Amino acid sequence: MGYHEWKSCIDACLQCAAICNHCASSCTKEEDVKMMAACIELDMQCAAVCYAAAQVMSLGSPQAKELCRICVQICDACGTECGKHNTQHCEECAEACLLCAEQCRKMAA
Repeated sequence: MGYHEWKSCIDACLQCAAICNHCASSCTKEEDVKMMAACIELDMQCAAVCYAAAQVMSLGSPQAKELCRICVQICDACGTECGKHNTQHCEECAEACLLCAEQCRKMAA
């Protein structure tokens, strides 16, 4: 298995990582940055794991499924946290995280 078989999951991971980075950056510009601290931390962690998952899938790594299982956990956590905030960037991020988690669940099954 590799890139072509896992393309939809790779694309979801890359999209999620990009949106998580955008969300983290946008959260630092919010009026109450302290209130956004958990969101920012999870955004950064989620982006890192999503990029890693996309990379190992692209390489056809035998550990790709294991990394995608971890990606599901962090995407679920990030999506839940972002869902608590009423900002456009957090809403977009929550949506991307949930989609990525769904794709990673399918891939790792």
